[in-house]
This record gives sequence, C-alpha cells and structure tokens, in this order.
Amino acid sequence: MRLLALLSLGLVLQAAPPPPEPAWRSVPASEWRALFNGRDLTGWTVKFAHHEVGDNYADTFRVEDGAIAVRYDKYGEDFGARFGHLFFDEPFSYYVLALEYRIRGPQQKGGPSYARLNSGVMVHSQAPRTILKDQDWPVSVEAQFLAGNQTTMNVCTPGTEIFMNGTMVKAHCTNSSSRKYVEDGAWVSVQVEVLGNEHVRHYIDGQLVLAYDTPMIGGGVANGFNPAVKVDGTKLASGFIGLQAESQPVEFRNIRLLNLSGCTDRRSPAFRAHFVHADPATCR
Repeated sequence: MRLLALLSLGLVLQAAPPPPEPAWRSVPASEWRALFNGRDLTGWTVKFAHHEVGDNYADTFRVEDGAIAVRYDKYGEDFGARFGHLFFDEPFSYYVLALEYRIRGPQQKGGPSYARLNSGVMVHSQAPRTILKDQDWPVSVEAQFLAGNQTTMNVCTPGTEIFMNGTMVKAHCTNSSSRKYVEDGAWVSVQVEVLGNEHVRHYIDGQLVLAYDTPMIGGGVANGFNPAVKVDGTKLASGFIGLQAESQPVEFRNIRLLNLSGCTDRRSPAFRAHFVHADPATCR
C-alpha cells in the first residue's frame, strides 16, 4: 500500500504543469526600450550618501566596455558609508526591467560585511532629488543581486513594506527560490516585473524565483530621510529605477525596459497584446 501511495504521489507530481511562461518573453526586441546607451551616463543621475545629488564621488559610476561599472580604485581611503545609487531620470509604473549584472573584484576597504558580493537595483524609488544629503538608503524596493553560494534576486525593503499571501512581510530581506551558484565575474541575466501597486516578480533567465504584492512606504532601515517624503502607508504605484553601489565592484549592461502600460483597445494600431494596464490616451 505504501508503495502504491508513493507511486501515485509520483504520478501526481509528474502531472503538475510547469509555471506559465511570462508573456513578455515573446515580445520582439523592437518593443523594448534601451535605458543605457552603452557610451556614457546620459539620462542617469547619481546620489551618494553624504554627498549632494549629481556628485559622482571618485568617478565611482563609469562606463567601461559598454557597461555601467561601479569602481572604487580612486577612493584612496575607506568606503566611508558612501552608499550610492545611479537613477534613471524617468519614473515608471507598469513595466519589465531586464539587465545583466556581474560581480567581480575585492570589496572596497571599510564596506560592511553584508555588502560583499552584493549589489542590486531599486524599483519604485523616491526621486533622487528628494533624497537628503546624509540619507543612507532611498525609500524603495530592492531586487538584490548576489554572487557566490547565495540565493540571488532576493528582495529588501528600505523604508518600505511588502506583502506575501496577504500578510505583511516582517523581515527586511527575503530570499528568492534561486539555487544557482553565481561565479565571481559571471554575467547573470535578470528581470523585474513591476505592476504598479499590485505585484512585483523577480526572474532569473525568465524563470520566476520570487513574487510579492502591494508595495508601500513604511518600516525602517532607511535613515536621514525627509518625513514629508516617507509617509508610511502610502501605496507605491510608481517610482524611479536605481542601480546600487554599496562597496562591492559590479557591472551592469543590456539595461532595457518594456512598458506594460498602453493602449488595450484592439481596434487601435497602438494596441499591444502585452499591455496589462490601460492608458487610453495612448490609443489616439
């Protein structure tokens, strides 16, 4: 009987369908928008803790070989808690962000231990010009990039809250289901699907590894912010995208965005099947 039960269970497990492939995977490249031109940082704004907006301290963010590189070779001193972010100059609401990252090289002296082999991208972030000079982290949701024998595409919540299965997540960071070993210097292809205030999903090579809902302002970790910006309980329906620099050298390339908001009227030539949020103004 026990053998039959195990066989039956095996049949049930075998019959379970694979998770559906996200519709955006089949969208042609021509529909995606390049956010990075591969030559310079046009269209991006830097903000480091303890520095004014636009001060790219020690040329930390630079372009090398067609990628945005985070480098610390010009510091000549400890990291100094200069947590930095490079923000694209336009906010978004419903979209898929796709990029490749690779982590390589030694961590900058003085960087926190948790930042080794660690970077990320912030979504639904506050605008860079609203971040105060000594604020450490932007109020945002982070898709965390890691290397080594760690899960990657985790989620962290500086100054924000998220929900899973209808319950607010109490931990600051939550691991994804990824089990991929990321070698030092290997490029990793990742995607973040952001659906306004509804859902956020993390993918590696198009495979779903993490999902959560209802991002909103709240919680701790972010410090030195303007209270007029961090209004707890405010739903996060849109925001800025920011690449992270927190003492670990890292590179980003092929940074593209697919807008998921647009004309959903099939009679219009502006209609696209991948749009999940209606923007009637785009139909005209």
